[in-house]
Amino acid sequence: MFGKKIDTDSKKIEELLTRGVEEVIDRKHLEERLRNGEQLRVKLGIDPTAKDLHLGHTVVLRKLRQFQDLGHKAVFIIGDFTATIGDPSGRDTLRPPLTPEQVRINMKSYLKEAGKVIDISKTEVRNNLDWYKNKKTDFLMELTSKFTIARILERDDFRKRLKEDRDISLLEILYPVLQGYDSVEVKADVELGGTDQKFNLLMGRKVQKRYGQPEQDIITVPLIEGTDGIRKMSKSLDNYIGISEKPADMFGKVMSIPDDLMVKYFLLLTDTPQEEIEQLRKDRLTPSIAKTPPKEWKERLASEIVKMYHGGKEAQKAKDEWDRVFSKGELPSEMEEVEGGRLVDVIEASGEVSSTQAKRLVDQGAVRVNDEVVKEWDRQVNKGDVLQIGPKKFVRIK
Repeated sequence: MFGKKIDTDSKKIEELLTRGVEEVIDRKHLEERLRNGEQLRVKLGIDPTAKDLHLGHTVVLRKLRQFQDLGHKAVFIIGDFTATIGDPSGRDTLRPPLTPEQVRINMKSYLKEAGKVIDISKTEVRNNLDWYKNKKTDFLMELTSKFTIARILERDDFRKRLKEDRDISLLEILYPVLQGYDSVEVKADVELGGTDQKFNLLMGRKVQKRYGQPEQDIITVPLIEGTDGIRKMSKSLDNYIGISEKPADMFGKVMSIPDDLMVKYFLLLTDTPQEEIEQLRKDRLTPSIAKTPPKEWKERLASEIVKMYHGGKEAQKAKDEWDRVFSKGELPSEMEEVEGGRLVDVIEASGEVSSTQAKRLVDQGAVRVNDEVVKEWDRQVNKGDVLQIGPKKFVRIK
């Protein structure tokens, strides 16, 4: 379909295909269609495996929004069927499938949170249960007959598990084929995904070809490390920054990332101009002659991210609170309140750590009571006392 609403600006297309992009398949073909002004159907599928989204999810959502801004059709697939199987991508063990009830609960917040990045009003939202619930056994036999087990087992995570004699379920083997069939149902021209999804995205091309459809082009985006700076951002690893977190918490988490992650965060999570990011890169390479110190860069990064999800006013408030607490040494204006008692019990009750971890924090001198380091597990804390657990967690005893 061609129309006047498709933006074919060369600079915008170049940014679409390069900024925050790991790989494009087939780059020449996709670029030609973009420049010709053809409206493309751009697919992004997400299995609702958790109740909320974090900044790691927004990397690919932001790429989908770029397509929308150029006038293309975003097709957002909620994998309420495939989530009950479990995506094996990047897994070295069986991924436990979700129950339909868990999927239903998780779906509630997905669209609301995705709507903070993409324009839901202009998005075609599909649930893959809508087509799979009416499929019969003969469909599954037809679909699976088009592929071989040998080809499916080529994926890296399956090869690794076979080598280590770890189980692979038949459902996991079916997963990439079923996800690929989603592309047939929505007639996708392009599919987006993280680098860990490349096998599944390529499978979409193969399934489309088997069903006589043109093969979708593919764009993969990098995975982003969490606040520990090492592992992929994940709620299960507790290194995530949720897009619905309180502004002050979001600001504080961004401020806690390693300095070496700033360039990647600016590039993938913000709209900061490329030339400014290049200046940050230079400042990181030559700190002795840097135009802007790391702390200022990181404050700008935190402000940009909070502004995107909470607005400019809340971003300024979060920055002011950070400066007040961590630059001037004052107490936060708002603190969680817990019952008094034995120190390690109170730390555990704050919801941060287990009893064993609480004792370790006390032993390490990472816990303060009324601004004094305390190393006695059994120390009693009473009404009005303020605990600082680690560098950023403050609790008041009620």
